[in-house]
Amino acid sequence: MSLQHLSSGLKVVVGQHSSPGRKAVNEDAIGIRIPEGTALTSKGIVAVIADGVSAAEEGREASNTAVLSFLSDYYSTHDTWSVERSASKVITALNRWLYGLSSKYIRAEKGYVTTFSAAVFKSASAYLFHVGDSRIYRIRDGVIEQITRDHAVNVGKDQTYLTRALGIDVNLDVDFHHLDVRSGDLFILTTDGVHGWLKNIDLMEILGPCARDMQVGSLDPLCRRVVDLALERGSDDNLSVQLVRIQQADEIAQPDLLAAVSNLPFPPPLQPGQKIDEWQVVREIHASTRSEVYLVEHLKSGKKAVLKAPSALLSDEPAYIERFILEEWVGSRIASSHVVKIVRPEKPKNFLYYLTEYVEGPTLGRLLRERTRLSVVDTQNIITQAVSGLRAFHRRDVLHQDIKPDNIIYTEQAGIKIIDFGSCQSAGISQINTRINLESKLGTRDYCAPEYLLSTPVSPLSDQFSLAVLCYELLTGKHPYGPNYHRCQTAQDFARLKYIPAHTVNPLVPVWLDAAMQKALNIDPAKRYPALSEFAQDIKTPNAQLRLQRQSGAGLRESLLFWKVLVVGLLLTNLVTLVLLASAVG
Repeated sequence: MSLQHLSSGLKVVVGQHSSPGRKAVNEDAIGIRIPEGTALTSKGIVAVIADGVSAAEEGREASNTAVLSFLSDYYSTHDTWSVERSASKVITALNRWLYGLSSKYIRAEKGYVTTFSAAVFKSASAYLFHVGDSRIYRIRDGVIEQITRDHAVNVGKDQTYLTRALGIDVNLDVDFHHLDVRSGDLFILTTDGVHGWLKNIDLMEILGPCARDMQVGSLDPLCRRVVDLALERGSDDNLSVQLVRIQQADEIAQPDLLAAVSNLPFPPPLQPGQKIDEWQVVREIHASTRSEVYLVEHLKSGKKAVLKAPSALLSDEPAYIERFILEEWVGSRIASSHVVKIVRPEKPKNFLYYLTEYVEGPTLGRLLRERTRLSVVDTQNIITQAVSGLRAFHRRDVLHQDIKPDNIIYTEQAGIKIIDFGSCQSAGISQINTRINLESKLGTRDYCAPEYLLSTPVSPLSDQFSLAVLCYELLTGKHPYGPNYHRCQTAQDFARLKYIPAHTVNPLVPVWLDAAMQKALNIDPAKRYPALSEFAQDIKTPNAQLRLQRQSGAGLRESLLFWKVLVVGLLLTNLVTLVLLASAVG
């Protein structure tokens, strides 16, 4: 399954022109890429402009490298990543590469140095990345606005010094802007050979009519007119300009998905022995109002798999269908030995469903129902493996959003496997306008972090909270905040909650492990662990810097009573053993 089912409704007209002007060498570089197919939806349209610093010996090479590499590498990043993450990763790598090339120069600013401005247009948004003194403008409703600010200072007559640029320093601070786009918006990217000689009113005189006339075709001639006017005004630098006009904003991604699956009927409720495509149903695993899950067996190979089908009750809900299809798309992009794998069918499907590998073993939910609680060592192993699986989601900018005992399978051989992609949120997908309500509270309430219930921003720290709830439950069979958590509705409700130390429920839980869970379960996300790996470390090894908050007097008395009873019991057992030994000797 690919994003071709979610086609972008974004349409643009572009133009660009670059000239050396009165100089012998053009150290500017420009590039625009309008991809086709899935990349247009998942990555968007990119315009990049760079101005190699003339005082640097390798300015031309730096600007060309920056533009060509960004246009290539940005589209090579994971399609689950957000635009900001993808672009930032590429720009950081570019800067370090150029800085490394400049190491042969005594001063880095004399080597591979260039300004850099990029505009990424995706769905109904523009994402702007900027460093240096090239510029990005926007004309909207007859008004021109300079979006970026110049990273330069005047050091003398007609002389400026760049305070920021690619290749100057190993560390780089890039300005980022996220704007909405509307039909008729015109974005303008220029180097200082243009805007250093033209004022906003000059740009409006040439480009204003273009922003109003949606019938104008190629914008290249307008770019040349801007360059010519700057030359007439006396520009003595290289000159480059790019134009991107929004013909149609992607107010909502076109539901081509529905057309794509219109020929794929929902499977009917299946019975053991029934066949569906290449598979035969062995038994039903789970059924709800939203989906049916079956254990199936391949007709030829005998290989078992799990088939998940949408509920026929929701066949007329486009948002549900889109989310169901995206489950397979997200799942196919997660690679971890602790996450269930998507199975690719050998032949085209005749019904709407998807397949995952079959993992033989109970869920943690079933284990808890059978045993009430698990040992400390088993819990540590399970949570450590779950951290590994969750990090595979987070590396792809995906949140699982429904970590709970019933969504983790336990096996003696392979360890644990995280299942169910139904609540996953991909940062890349969340930037595409679709019918899917990505803000809906999809997870299970008692395991959801407070930020879901309060509709505040969520992050990997939210999955950390859910995992810590699971850890606590495995050790105690209880919820860390008791039944009151389920009744919380407001921030004040959550603020009144008190963490119930796990060792007061299960005295075998070490206090240092209790402290680690308490930190990961903090109501305030900022006070949780900054990384899941730190949580995994602290549940295995005592962290001397962590202290469990003081428990209530009642809880302390219960804990002391337990240990007193245990000590007395051990003494009585030893006395009985000694008496029996003495009798045997006599």
